[in-house]
Amino acid sequence: MELPKNQFKAALQAGQQQIGLWCSTPDAGVAEVLANCGFDWVMIDTEHSVIDQGRVLAMLQATAPYPTHFGVRPGWNDAVEIKRLLDSSAQTILVPYVQTAEEAARAVAAMRYPPHGMRGVSALSRASRYGAIPDYTARANAEVCLLVQVETASALAQIEAIAAVDGVDGIFIGPADLAASMGHPGNPGHPEVKAAILDAIRRIVAAGTPAGILSLDPGFLSDAIAAGTTFTAVDTDTALLQRGARAAAARWKG
Repeated sequence: MELPKNQFKAALQAGQQQIGLWCSTPDAGVAEVLANCGFDWVMIDTEHSVIDQGRVLAMLQATAPYPTHFGVRPGWNDAVEIKRLLDSSAQTILVPYVQTAEEAARAVAAMRYPPHGMRGVSALSRASRYGAIPDYTARANAEVCLLVQVETASALAQIEAIAAVDGVDGIFIGPADLAASMGHPGNPGHPEVKAAILDAIRRIVAAGTPAGILSLDPGFLSDAIAAGTTFTAVDTDTALLQRGARAAAARWKG
C-alpha cells in the first residue's frame, strides 16, 4: 500500500487556490455529505466544538473515499493531541494561537518523526494503514502539512519570524480572535481589523508562505484572495445549515 499523497499540501506549494469549509458538527455522516460537495478542503474543528478524537477518526474514515481533503484543528498546540490526530490519519493540522517562532517550532516538532521532530512512533496506527505502508515512519514527514494560526495583534508582528520556521507550510489568520485582541470583540468586520488582516496576508505571501483565512463575508473574501490567500475557507457547516433553515422557515411561514 502506498503512502497517501497530501494533495492539499501539494496544491499550496504550487500556488493553487484551495476553497474550503469549516466543519464543527460531530457527525461522520455530515462530514461525508460535505466531502461530496465540491470543496477542495474541509477543516474539522475540535477547538470550538464537541468533536473528540473518536469522532475525528470516524469522520476521517467516512470521508476517505472522496477527493475533498480533510484537515483537523486541535484544541491547542499540544504534542500529545497532535500525535493522536496524526495517528488517526490526519495529514493536515491547523494549530491555533501560535504567537511566536518558538511556538511554531514546537508545532513542527510535534508533526515530525525523529530526528526532525518528536512525534511518537506507533507501528500499527491507522496512519500507516496498520503497518501496510512500507517505511511509513521514514516517509511520513514529507506528506504532513502544518498550518499555524496567527490570531492576535502581537502575533501579527511575528509573521516573518514564524514564516521562517522550517516546517510551517502555511499561516492562517484568525479574524475573530484578532478582532478581540484589537479591541473589537465580536466585530471582525471592523475596518481596522480588515486592514490588519489584508496587510498580514500580503506579508505572509511576501515571506514566501501560503496564507489562509476564514470569513463569511463574500466581499472581504474576494479582497483576501486578491491580497494573496491560497487556502480560503468561505463558510461553515453551522452557518450554512442555519441560513438554509431560516430561509425555508421564512418562505413557508411568510
